[in-house]
Order: sequence, then C-alpha cells, then structure tokens
Amino acid sequence: MSTQPRPAVLPSAEDLAARAERAARACGVDLDAHRGEREGRSPVNGATISTLAWSEAADVREAVARAQEAFRTWRSVPAPARGAVVKRFGELLAEHKDDLATLVSLEAGKITSEARGEVQEMIDICDFAVGLSRQLYGRTMPSERPGHRLMETWHPLGVVGVVSAFNFPVAVWSWNTAVALVCGDPVVWKPSEKTPLCALAANALLLRALTEAGHDAALSQVLLGGPEVGEALVADAGIALLSATGSTRMGRQVGPVVAERFGRSLLELGGNNAAVVAPSADLDLTTRGIVFAAAGTAGQRCTTMRRVIAHTSVVDEVTERVAAAYRQLPVGDPTAEGTLVGPLLDRRSYEAFTDAIAKAQAAGGEVVAGGGRELADEAEDAYYVRPTVIRMPSQSEVMHSETFAPILYVVSYDDLAEAIELNNAVPQGLSSSIFTQDQAEAELFCSPEGSDCGIVNVNIGTSGAEIGGAFGGEKETGGGRESGSDAWRAYMRRATNTINFSGELPLAQGVTFDV
Repeated sequence: MSTQPRPAVLPSAEDLAARAERAARACGVDLDAHRGEREGRSPVNGATISTLAWSEAADVREAVARAQEAFRTWRSVPAPARGAVVKRFGELLAEHKDDLATLVSLEAGKITSEARGEVQEMIDICDFAVGLSRQLYGRTMPSERPGHRLMETWHPLGVVGVVSAFNFPVAVWSWNTAVALVCGDPVVWKPSEKTPLCALAANALLLRALTEAGHDAALSQVLLGGPEVGEALVADAGIALLSATGSTRMGRQVGPVVAERFGRSLLELGGNNAAVVAPSADLDLTTRGIVFAAAGTAGQRCTTMRRVIAHTSVVDEVTERVAAAYRQLPVGDPTAEGTLVGPLLDRRSYEAFTDAIAKAQAAGGEVVAGGGRELADEAEDAYYVRPTVIRMPSQSEVMHSETFAPILYVVSYDDLAEAIELNNAVPQGLSSSIFTQDQAEAELFCSPEGSDCGIVNVNIGTSGAEIGGAFGGEKETGGGRESGSDAWRAYMRRATNTINFSGELPLAQGVTFDV
C-alpha cells in the first residue's frame, strides 16, 4: 500500500459528471444533440459521466459518402490554405487545452500532467502540419531521353478512416487528422467507445476551424459506436487509407479486410518494450527513465516499458532502486494534485493484471514491489493498482505477451549480444532503449545488428516520443508510421510524370518502333 498522502475519498459521480459536461460544452459540444442511451463511465470512480447516442454500422456508408463529396473540393484547395485551417485548429486547442485535458483525465484516467501533455501533442502536430503544407515535395529525376523531364508529384489520396484506442483518446487522431488535412484528405473517425466525450470535444474544435474558413464540415466526422461501426469503416471501399491503433489481434482482423479491397492500411499495434541497462549506465538517470516509462499512464501506453534487461553487475541495484521508487508512487484520483498513477481502465484490465502476475509467479518470478489493488474500499468499480516489479529467472512466455497494466519484468544478461537477443525475442517491435555511457554500445544498439524496433533510444525510456519523428514499429506492431518525418506520404498518392518538350518521340531503352 502507498505510504504517500492521498485524498480520503475519490470524487463523487455527480462531481465528475458536472466537470465532464462543463469541459465538453466549453469545447463547443452540443450535448443535447448527442443525448442517447449509451452510458460512458469514468475509470476514476466507475461512475457514469455521459449518456450519448451511438451510430450504427449503416451510418458509416453515409458518412463516407459525405466525406467523398467534400474531398472533391478539398483536394483542389491549395495546400498552404489547408494548412491555415490546421493552424487555426491548433490555436483553438491551445485556448481549450485545460478543457480537453479534463476530459482525457475523466474518460481515460490519465493524471493531469499527462492529459495536458497529450493535448500539447495535438498542438505540436498542428504546428508540424502547417509547415508541412508548404513542403509536400516531389523529386525531379534525369531522363535518359533528350528534351524530356522526369518528375514525381504527390496528390491527395482520398478519405482517411481513423480507428483509435482509449489510452490516447485525442492525440493519435490528431496525428492522422492534421497531416491528412494538409495532404488534402477528409477524415472519418471511429474513436474508442470508452472515450466518446474526448472525441466529440476534439472534433468540435476542428469543425469550428473548418466552418470559420468556409469549408465543409464533412471534412471531419465522428462516429461513436461499438465494434460493428469500426468493422463497417474498415470494410468500406470508400476509405482510401485506414489508420488503426489497437491490439495485434485487432490488426490481424483489420489488415486482411483492407487488403482484400486493395485499400491502404496504417497499423499501430501492440508493444512489448524493453530497456537494456549496461554496466556503465548512470543509475540515477536510468531509474527515473524506467519509472516514468513503466508506471506512467498506469502502464497503459503502447510504448510502456514492460521489460528491463540489466547487466548482472547492476541488476540487483537497478531492481531495488525501481522497487523503492514504486513503493513511493502516489496512486489515486488522477485529477488530484500530486497523483502520479491513476486507475486502470476497467475490471477487464485489472483481471489481466492479476492474471499476468500469477503466470509470472508460476514461471518462477518474484514480486519485488506492488502487485495489489488500492482504493477498492472507496470505489468498487474503479481499479487502482500499485505498479509492480517482478524479478524473473529468465525471459519466459508470459513476458512475450503485452499486458496493458503497470507490470515490469526484470531479467539479467552477461554480454550485450545476449541483451540484444533478449530485446528482439518478443513478437512485437515498437520501442526500445539502452542506458549506457559507452558510445560503442549505444551505436551497436542503434545499428542493423541491434534493436529491431521502430523506435530505438539511448539514455531515455521507451515512452514519450516527439511528434517530429515518424512513430511506429515493426513485426507484430504492424509496420505503420504516423506523425513526423516523411509519414505524410502514406496520406498521398504518387504520380510519376514524363514531360516531352523535344518535338521528337524517342522511346526509352533505345526501342525503335517506326510507323
């Protein structure tokens, strides 16, 4: 149990519902127009904070058709003008940062600083996309024929479908949407059914930016609903690119459906991220990096650190340092000042947490810190747990599965080649880290012989990626890339153009065909 002070009572259902309504209305959501029978609960105390109407699978086709019609005009709007809309969206996000962050905390259970950080990611990707709107570059290549020019051009792709998860209820949508809009694409969004107010609020701000500039509101649409709505979006032939964030299991269902209709998919799936701790590591820095990456968001990030692979000379000290920090982490109401670990999403998440601990113990693991539930006496249907450290004798099967909870497995290694092998042994390939002061070790870990992940870090944890770099991973993580770098190319189609200004008609490769 925590030794840190915490509020005696979690917020009441009435308090949370009132806060949620104020924040949603402040962002421009017409809650009366969205009233329905579907209850939305808060993981903070398990109580209902919204009752909203859901879309049906049949509504998907109509939404996609509206987006296709809007695309016909939007694709011809100059990219810098499209960027101006995204710029205004970013300004509105900055104005309503606290309102949207409140909804993120209440629906996803994130502590206030992480919720505000998520909205800041949205603002940052808007800044990035505005600059991108003037940099959608193609190449000019030399032609083998005289009097010819060879070049490539990039054009808007079409309607982008976005399926997002509860743990980043607004940021991931914004990564896709800000870039898609400047690339000339409308977006139809199916958010997690766990975070509907976040989706309505974020979209309301974007609709304000679109309508202020005189553009069609159909360029950004939200479809609240269950799995059947997501399945209809995935299967709709009018979706040119389907960007889906979720589990590997979900990706196995989505990928073949999109491929069968020759659509494009961008998959951001499971992570099972490790940090290698070398003998030369700065253990103060290492401990801070591990604790945030492993316990932040109550272990419910795709980039959460789930494994520490520490050299035999430092593994005992690393384990004790992290365990000591875990014992002191304030667990409780994520909206309360000083809280660092909020709740798990729901009972299913809690059962996965306890099941994984039991499997690890059956495989010889020793629980060094944590492992229990907290605050159950204050809210029966809210699931707070103490972040858990488990020392494992070796990397076992339980460590190959991603458990969306704050469980950190610790194993040891003798040489760096073994550590890299352990890092790469899991089927996922999202994020990885090495803590070392040895330049050669750092370079090797980042080389083709090192980590096989899409994100490879040195002396920082596995989570907390910046929007300037392309985000995504390999293997069962799906291979998709979102956000920065050249991820924009996924949202556009490439055309190769040959311009003949010679007045003659020479054929390529010296072919002769005289008529």
